[in-house]
Amino acid sequence: MADDATLGRLLADIAQGEADRLAELYDLTSPKLYGLILRIQRDRGLAEDVLQDVYMRIWQAAGAYSPEVGPPLPWLCTIARNRAIDSVRRKVEHQGPNLDEDEDWVARLMDPHDEAAEFMDREALLACLSRLDPAHRDCVVLAYCEGLSREELSARFDRPVNTIKTWLHRSLAGLKNCLETVS
Repeated sequence: MADDATLGRLLADIAQGEADRLAELYDLTSPKLYGLILRIQRDRGLAEDVLQDVYMRIWQAAGAYSPEVGPPLPWLCTIARNRAIDSVRRKVEHQGPNLDEDEDWVARLMDPHDEAAEFMDREALLACLSRLDPAHRDCVVLAYCEGLSREELSARFDRPVNTIKTWLHRSLAGLKNCLETVS
């Protein structure tokens, strides 16, 4: 494993668009990052896909790394960890039953694995969803019904990923509060 100074220089060069430096960073860090990903995403094939996604993210975000904040390896590990967790979440979201095209998206918001969810008041959910900003509501439905990642939502709504995260967080909190008061 390379020292912090070497990794920091590689990230700085990558931020300047030097693709060959990304290959060097990969050679130095991929065993560690792959091991981390594999502990979270136990499927080796998916873990390899996540690793590739991690280095794409590093390529895109290398300019955001700041040595003043901390050493480069924890920054790289955080990217790998987050991507692995997102991969597991997407896998879980996609394991629900196949739904017909005609099925209402409100029904899809209810957890298909939760028998107790059957008592959920459909009208209350519709009322609470209607209170959300239309873009935020669409974001929630696409994330939790269609399984779109935050990055895909970012591209679709032409907003930064952090904005999408904020929309989802606030919308879910609003739905929770609304459903608690309606119930």
